[in-house]
Amino acid sequence: MLGKRITIGVAAVAGAFALAACSSAAAAPRPAAAAPAAAKTPRCTTADLSLSLGKPAEKSDAPGQFDVPLTYKNVSNHTCGLYGVPGVDLVGPDDPTFGPVYHLPRVDNGVKYNEVTPGMTATATISVLTPAEGGKSWTPTKLNTIPPGQTRALTADWPSDLPVLRQDAATHPGTYVNGILADPS
Repeated sequence: MLGKRITIGVAAVAGAFALAACSSAAAAPRPAAAAPAAAKTPRCTTADLSLSLGKPAEKSDAPGQFDVPLTYKNVSNHTCGLYGVPGVDLVGPDDPTFGPVYHLPRVDNGVKYNEVTPGMTATATISVLTPAEGGKSWTPTKLNTIPPGQTRALTADWPSDLPVLRQDAATHPGTYVNGILADPS
């Protein structure tokens, strides 16, 4: 009796695999269409770019929160792709709880693809929440950023009059970096 159960069980499993194989074959992915020509343009490397921080502007709908433009300029002699969300670290005094580096969370809300011709720019915005009046203040001295798809950083001085509320452990912090947007031509 046990041998018969095992045989029936093996047959059931084999049937399930056969059914799954038939279903998979029917739903097999079709070859993808050729990628658009723009996708063939190589990504901008760190060496292709220079960096500048724009003037902080307070958000009209969120008092105490500022947007700081993080602008990359293509300083190479070729067009390259710059899209995605850059890595951003704010570096400043050693905070007793979190240390001297604030790794900003990323929000992927930029363009899906962006070509930057020589001399042109693309910008990501850093949204910064400042401490409440009388609250604990931490002011970075510099910003390190790694362009999307790269491993080497670019550095810029942080505005000395823009403190940041450290929320390293928060699930929805008020300071973060947004995705890269194409700058108008």
